[in-house]
Amino acid sequence: MVARFTPEKPIVTAEWLKSHLTAPDVRVLDCTTYMPGSAKTGRQAYEAHHIPGARFFDIEDIADTDSPFPHMLPLPEKFSSRVRKLGLGDGHRVICYDQNNYLAAPRVWWMFRAMGHGDVAVLDGGFEAWRRAGGAVEDLPPHFIADRHFTVRPRRDLVRDVDQVKQAFASASAQVVDARAAARFTGQADEPRPGLRKGHMPGSINVPYTDMIAANGHLKSEAEIRAVFEKAGVDLSKPIINTCGSGVTAAVLALAQSIAGHDDAAIYDASWCEWGAPATATPVETG
Repeated sequence: MVARFTPEKPIVTAEWLKSHLTAPDVRVLDCTTYMPGSAKTGRQAYEAHHIPGARFFDIEDIADTDSPFPHMLPLPEKFSSRVRKLGLGDGHRVICYDQNNYLAAPRVWWMFRAMGHGDVAVLDGGFEAWRRAGGAVEDLPPHFIADRHFTVRPRRDLVRDVDQVKQAFASASAQVVDARAAARFTGQADEPRPGLRKGHMPGSINVPYTDMIAANGHLKSEAEIRAVFEKAGVDLSKPIINTCGSGVTAAVLALAQSIAGHDDAAIYDASWCEWGAPATATPVETG
């Protein structure tokens, strides 16, 4: 009989993964991606080396490719089809990691949860933690049986669109927390995607996603995470909508909030790619 493991928090350690890597119900996903303009791609990083048996989860492919915005959450049917082809299905515990300092693994964690698959966690410290723990690596694609049944039960409460964010501001029904770097939030730095306005949503709160990561590359402790949000003026007992540049690093905040006990924070999927576009005609302020 396979021993099920359900952590109290949505992360697992490298030591846990080492001891459970070959368990028949565990599936590992390399979710590596890089910011726009990078010469390196996530697939190149994966093909160079990855955790044995890991499948590559491409957030650009498992996405709504008809959307004008990058890597938006796909329709449930497409998500189910793509993850089935990765050999993922009902009854699998999905462990997400990346090779780029939490940039995309929390996004994939959130995607599975938004599709109703709650048996998902993030490898704390990512690939570097795995290597430091003495974990093996390989550069060959894994062999697996695809097309296992995957049931989708969309959780609309975890996803917000631009109209819902506007309504949240108008009614003060949720706090909007921006994960971008402070210089982007204040408008002192350009956005990595050309054509977007500089600044932030009036009334939003800036908590850079990097503030959730400790010096050793692991996520901060629950107490430290709570302290960061409290200092920024975020009330973890009230509704939260996380945002960022394109809905990726916002998931780092959602993961940290889950660790701190706020498990139902939403993400504005299109984030600044939509809000900051001149054609959207939404209010923007700097400073």
